This record gives sequence, C-alpha cells and structure tokens, in this order.
Amino acid sequence: MTASTPQRRKGRPRTFDREQALHRALEVFWKRGYEPATTAELCAAMGINPPSLYAAFGNKASLFMEVVERYEITYWAAPWQELDNEPDLRKAMECFLLDAAAVLSSSDVPCGCMVVMATTNISPEAQNVHDAMKALREGSRTNFRRRLTRAVEAGELPVGTDVQALASVFTTLLQGMSVQARDGATQDELERTARAALTMLPRT
Repeated sequence: MTASTPQRRKGRPRTFDREQALHRALEVFWKRGYEPATTAELCAAMGINPPSLYAAFGNKASLFMEVVERYEITYWAAPWQELDNEPDLRKAMECFLLDAAAVLSSSDVPCGCMVVMATTNISPEAQNVHDAMKALREGSRTNFRRRLTRAVEAGELPVGTDVQALASVFTTLLQGMSVQARDGATQDELERTARAALTMLPRT
C-alpha cells in the first residue's frame, strides 16, 4: 500500500440508530413478551433485516438483555438511587413507590414493569434469560432489605423488625403494581395503593 492509497474501513457502517432501534425493540418485547416476540417482528419494528440484527446484537437473547439494561437505566436507576440517598426512611419509601407508580403507568411506554411482565413464561431453551430476570427481581428485594436494615440501625424501625419479610412484602407490592398497571390501573390508583402499603412500616 502506497502513502496515497486510502485505507479501507473495517466492516460496514451501521445504517440505523442503535438507541432508536433499542427503544423500538423494547416496545415489542414489552407488549409481546420475550418468547412470543419473533425476530421478524423485532426487525420490522427496528427497521433492519435479520443479518443486521445478528451482526449488531448477536441474537434475540442478547438483544433482549441489552434492551432490559437500557430500560433499567432509563426508568429505574434514579428511583433506586433516591431510595438509597434519602435519609428519612418513610420519605424514601414514599418517593420510591410514587416514582414507581409514575413509571408503571407512563403513557410514553407500554404499561407494567418489563422485568416482571415480559418474562412470565420462559421455556427451558431460554433459561439464561429467565435466570437474568430472576436476578434482577431479586435485586429489588436486596435494595429494599438494605434500606430497611439501615433504618433499623438508625432507630427508624424497631429493633427486631423482620427486614427480610418486609423487603419481600414491598417487592411483592412492586410486582403487583406492575400487573395492575398492565390491567389498566391509573397512576392515581397506583399511588393510593402505594400510600396504603406504607402503613405497614412499623413505628418505634
């Protein structure tokens, strides 16, 4: 190659917006669920062909994992961070649950939590997807348990509070709110449910 010979670019340039494609794939997975969503449906929504999907994302499972990661960062990173940062337990829990009500009932995206709703039925062939979503759901329980444990240590909850059981209660509440949102519950209805649940926090 001489000095005047232009270098050839490696690979073909992408002809689609990756972020936009991920958002469109998110809508398909959210509405249809992981397994019912077909490669053809995903490609049609994303505006690409199957070879481009495989080249950019690997396979359907890899695409789904990246979509979920985007969903978690976009919609849930801030509420979980606020739960951790707010020093007053009751205010922290109220803010988180009201934020959750807003996310789950948002008109900008299909209703209900994707981690709960998109993977309710998974075949053995997609066990890796099932395990990843189970780990994310368990992460919610861990976040609640950690915050409640801090509240016991700070004297906001009575000594001896069963934080494991209480964390499970609020995890179940969050998942139940997801189902309610999918069934058409409004933000106001979800907020009323959230506020009622806050009365379960024991007083010192």
